[in-house]
Parts: sequence; structure tokens; C-alpha cells
Amino acid sequence: MRRGLPVVVIACSALMLEAGCGSSNSSSSSTSSSSAASGTPKSSLKANTTPKYAAPAASSPVQSGTVQVAYRNIAISPDTLKVKVGSTIKWTNFDSVEHNVTSAGGPQKFASKTFGENGTFEIKVNKPGVIHYQCTIHPASMNGTIEVVK
Repeated sequence: MRRGLPVVVIACSALMLEAGCGSSNSSSSSTSSSSAASGTPKSSLKANTTPKYAAPAASSPVQSGTVQVAYRNIAISPDTLKVKVGSTIKWTNFDSVEHNVTSAGGPQKFASKTFGENGTFEIKVNKPGVIHYQCTIHPASMNGTIEVVK
């Protein structure tokens, strides 16, 4: 019984090495051809970079004057706003990486240059409507909505 155990361990180890243990994304020609021959599609992970815009709640207070938006931890706070026409929206980057602000639809188009830590960008909203915006560097996690009302 004792002599059989090392043989089983060696055989299992060889099988795990041959299978690649699932620890590598690289593929050899034998892996590719066996996947193609078996009809099983190769899986690959892709980052989702599609923004998902939220809408301000109906009960959200309408803000005016200069309204602050923080870029912190690769996220936006608050990511939805309801503001009066004539308000100024001011984005401040508190991250050590660069960000930007680009409108993705609505009555007002804008695009900032990239700005680093403690950098800011601001716009004055002058038309009612819904403005979707994003950091084009991190669009999946950094996108927001501004509802501009009269």
C-alpha cells in the first residue's frame, strides 16, 4: 500500500502539469488545436468598460451655486446630481492617478483635459436636460448623471 501512494502522487502531479492547473492564460498549439477540435470555445476574460449611468432619485434635492463632485478611489461622489440651470459643477480629483470629465450625451457638450491629484475642472450648466458624463480613462467605474432643471 505504501509503495502505491508515491506512484499515485506522481501520476496526479503529471496530469496537473499537463493540464496547466488553470493558472495561465497563454495557450500552446496543442491546447488551441484540442479546443478547436473539440468544438469548445476558448474562454477569455475581458474588462467591461461600458458605463452604466444612474439617474438621480425623484426625491433628490435640487442644488444650485457651485456643486462639488469628488473623484476618489476611482469612483465619483456623488455620481448623480439634480441642479438648477446656471449652477456650476466642479470636479476635484483626490486620486493619485489622472482623470478627466467628458460629456456622453445631453444638452451640453464638454471635455476636460486630464488632471492629476488636486486638479479640478468646472462647467456652468446653462440648459435644462440630462447630462451623462464619464472619465474616459475609467468609464466603467467613473460615470455620472446631472439632471439640470429650471
